[in-house]
Amino acid sequence: MTPAAKARTVVLSVALAALAAAPVSADGGLTVATWGGAYQVSQEIAYGGGFTAETGIAVDWAEYRGGLEEIRAQVASGRIAWDVVDVLGHDARAGCDEGLFLKLPDDLFPQALDRDLVIPRPNACVGPNITWSWVTAYDARAFADAAPATLADFFDIEGFPGPRAIAAFPQANLEMALLADGVPPAQVYPLLAGEAGVERALAMLTRIAPELRFWSSGEEPVALLRSGEVAMSTAYNGRVAAAHLSGATEIRTVYDGQILDEEWFAIVAGTPNAPAALAFLRHAAEPEQQAAQARWIPYGPMRRSALGIIAAGEPWFHTGQPVLPHIPSRQDRVEGALILDADFWTEHGARLADRFAEWRRGLGH
Repeated sequence: MTPAAKARTVVLSVALAALAAAPVSADGGLTVATWGGAYQVSQEIAYGGGFTAETGIAVDWAEYRGGLEEIRAQVASGRIAWDVVDVLGHDARAGCDEGLFLKLPDDLFPQALDRDLVIPRPNACVGPNITWSWVTAYDARAFADAAPATLADFFDIEGFPGPRAIAAFPQANLEMALLADGVPPAQVYPLLAGEAGVERALAMLTRIAPELRFWSSGEEPVALLRSGEVAMSTAYNGRVAAAHLSGATEIRTVYDGQILDEEWFAIVAGTPNAPAALAFLRHAAEPEQQAAQARWIPYGPMRRSALGIIAAGEPWFHTGQPVLPHIPSRQDRVEGALILDADFWTEHGARLADRFAEWRRGLGH
């Protein structure tokens, strides 16, 4: 047994011993709240199945739409329905600051973990999950002569005509607009901190307003593209790449101008299942499990060592196709990419949400 394997065994044994003395949920299982769809399926297979096999603890999955409101309500009432939550970067920070998440023990993860992460852990309340990116995707059937190849092409409705879809919230939309307008990644957030930068971003979005639709869940861009309702859409890279690899080959991804984002696992404060939840976070952080998730959806493992496992096992995707061409956290894609600034959105999110909503009202949407 390798030293790493021995360490995992020791931590898991300690967690299981604690479980014997700790209260558990009514059905004896662990509940993980996540984002549904193909993404949830990938987690059920990569994390849930192996965790249950190792520990005997059943994992139930609940779908939510992000944010902290439901978590606040659970913590305030003391009626904890979710033990572990899959959280975005800004919620990971705000939730930890508010005391909504359990602070993790210093020895939960191996010491080498932090050096292996694509994006550093923001605090002691979270464990590694995935990296993913905001991308543009298109229906190849709509562009038989010349296909979009850059982020700027998304905003060029004369050169690449057809309906577009973007998310129904400002995050990533504003950054993409500035990047497409030629703003270097390092200048995007300083610009958006002021009104002139916001106006510039909204002016770019107004260019495509006559052809614009809005989506609110990760499944919608794939559905809109497959049905032909839109020719192009912003999207979560894993959703559109999984559709392509699973047979919808007309759906193509443009990685130029991708915005790299982060996702973490956190434990809800006050859960009676904390020992089981800690064991789950440790299990999910192992590079083998992170690589296993990419077999089912092409998001990027948070651990660099998982990329090596994928590379050695190609073709890695469950359909027998290579998956590394679709992974956003490959070194060549990370270099020069804008990483979504969760701290910026924690500070400026409310203001920008108001401005974006005002802009949408002006469009009649």
